[in-house]
Amino acid sequence: MVVANGLAGAVALLAWRARRLRGRWVWAVTVGAEVAILLQVVTGTIMVSSDRFVAPRFHMFYGFVAFVTIGLAYQYRDSMKGRLELLYGLVGLFLMGVAIRALIQVS
Repeated sequence: MVVANGLAGAVALLAWRARRLRGRWVWAVTVGAEVAILLQVVTGTIMVSSDRFVAPRFHMFYGFVAFVTIGLAYQYRDSMKGRLELLYGLVGLFLMGVAIRALIQVS
């Protein structure tokens, strides 16, 4: 998740700066990174609800923050016409930071 979101954020920011780099591949990388987050949130929710696994509270908090961030980015996409790559680039880097912070809580 850390690498995927860092890569997606960097790719989107590069595409924002260089128009020739824009295309479907930017969105494929971004969607892949965000789907990875959503799969991890669903998997974590299933594990915690089974009562066999107890996750640290802050680790769950950062998972929730990542989940909400994806929803907010999707909600603001219409207001960011022309700067959509900038939005998703910054969101990707933010999600990378959230993932690093969540990993630090587990260690």
